[in-house]
Parts: sequence; structure tokens; C-alpha cells
Amino acid sequence: MSDTSPSPDPHRTWHKSSYSAGNGGACVEVATSPDSIAVRDSKDPGGPVLVFTPAEWTAFLAGARDGEFDL
Repeated sequence: MSDTSPSPDPHRTWHKSSYSAGNGGACVEVATSPDSIAVRDSKDPGGPVLVFTPAEWTAFLAGARDGEFDL
């Protein structure tokens, strides 16, 4: 992982996951740029932000699709 920022970048445009429930549950927001993908908890927008390179994000998504993180 490239970075764990303590606060969100005001220049990012955040998008809530289409899989997030509208009931206040586990919601994830993502902001993309050509050189990074940022992820945060929508319930804590001033909290930590995980920042990945595009290659790291692609590898994570591939692993998730393949069940690599299933319990």
C-alpha cells in the first residue's frame, strides 16, 4: 500500500460503493486519479484514507474476485 493519509485530500471527488447499503451500514467510498486510488469509510470522512497505486488496486480487486480474502 502506498500511503495511509490521516485526512482526506480536498481535491478528491469521492464516490460511494454501489454495494454500500443505505442503512448506515458498512459503506466504502473511493476516489480515483490517474496515479492513485483512495479508499475511506464513508461514516468517518475525516478519518484515515488508504491510498493505492493502480497496480495495487488491480491486484486487490483480482484477489477479491478470486476469493483470496474469503474467511
